Amino acid sequence: MWTDFQKALVITRREVRDQFRDWRIIAPIIILTVFFPGLMNFTAQQAVDFVAKYGAPIIADRLIPFLLMVVGFFPISVSLVIALESFVGEKERRSIEPLLSSPLTDVQLYLGKLMAVIFPPLMASFLGISVYLVGVYRQVGWVPDPTLLFQVVGLAAVQSLVMVSGAVVVSSQTTSVRAANLLASFIIIPMALLLVGESMIMFWARYHILWWAIFGQTIIAWLLIRTGIAHFNREELLGRELDTLNLRWAWSVFKDAFLGERGPIFRWWRVNVWQVVLKLRWAILLVLIVSLGAVLIGSTQAEVFTIPTGILDWENLEEGLVTGVEEIGPIRFYSVEGMGLILFHNLRAVLLDSLLGIFSFGVLGIIALILPFGLIGYFITLAGQTGLSPWTFLLGFILPHGLVEIPAIILAGALIIRMGLTLVTPQENYTIGEAWIRTLADWARLILFLVLPLLIAAAFLEVFITPRVALALFGGG
Repeated sequence: MWTDFQKALVITRREVRDQFRDWRIIAPIIILTVFFPGLMNFTAQQAVDFVAKYGAPIIADRLIPFLLMVVGFFPISVSLVIALESFVGEKERRSIEPLLSSPLTDVQLYLGKLMAVIFPPLMASFLGISVYLVGVYRQVGWVPDPTLLFQVVGLAAVQSLVMVSGAVVVSSQTTSVRAANLLASFIIIPMALLLVGESMIMFWARYHILWWAIFGQTIIAWLLIRTGIAHFNREELLGRELDTLNLRWAWSVFKDAFLGERGPIFRWWRVNVWQVVLKLRWAILLVLIVSLGAVLIGSTQAEVFTIPTGILDWENLEEGLVTGVEEIGPIRFYSVEGMGLILFHNLRAVLLDSLLGIFSFGVLGIIALILPFGLIGYFITLAGQTGLSPWTFLLGFILPHGLVEIPAIILAGALIIRMGLTLVTPQENYTIGEAWIRTLADWARLILFLVLPLLIAAAFLEVFITPRVALALFGGG
């Protein structure tokens, strides 16, 4: 690994030297980096003067750190074009052939290019932060807390790494700069939404949450770098001239992978469904551990978000159960309509979480999928606080249908993880597109033949059996 890093630095020095020779690249970065902090300094001064008239200095205290974060983010977004040009730009200019013919390995070439395009935006970001801090100190005398300053610098570093590593992946997998620029929207838009979320944290002064933002983006950056290294191939980069959308080929690959190995129905099930489940055992274990962690986190939140005494009256609940409650909100118990509504909700959640997982290497999909486990932990603890036995609550309201629904959720989570890992795992016999289509076929097969039947059974139990179990436990059955 150290040898790869040393040889990659050869490419890095060459690329950085060429970038600093081109004034058309450096001049806009420097001008915009210096101008934008000045604009933010002016904004900060106006904000401080305005809120001072109305005795609300807290607004300025929250606004200045937010502007500091924006100043660090702005040069990264402007310099993204350098990363997008790293491979495909040189290919269009026909200057990449000598580089690819060098004795360096694919990993060394990729790392060298990656480090080269990270350096300018990161230096521009640090320059912008420095200019802003000097200006805001001279104008309003504001000095950042050392921990907050370290968090902002850390956010700038990891955001630069995420955006640049994502852009390099795009550059190495596209055939034209135009296509790379269009695909860059899938990088800029999520990062802009993330910046909005971070700004809300800044305005609420929940600065400890920023550590989680730094940690999460570090994971995403590592996954993006891993993806780029896993699927970078110099021969394919040179040989690919035009990207075409071949739907017939994609459907053929998907159909063959979905049908799997032919044979009698029981053998087909064992080979194409059960064997895939066995391959998911480590992913299943990971989802199970994360789900248990969500239950524990949810239980701790019952101490934070308590319900005032009297709002939740278990005696009235027992009386309602004894008399036979037939609906809660839109859900009608003991009816096919209620069963269909619950099944639709669960299936929609699995599909949406899978979609989130595709765009986040499985991370967002798993987070969204385990939220119900956090609610279970919260309500179990809350039940204990209000006088009901947590075990009675669990046995009466969760386990009757949860014994079927929870395995379905965990299996769906394992499939989401597998789809994310496909992007970061090298596939020697398949391209990145073919490998992902085959993984999607496995996902569709297990959802259709295993997860969906489990969710149907869970919906039936939740509508027809769980209310009866609850009635029996509360003395009404």
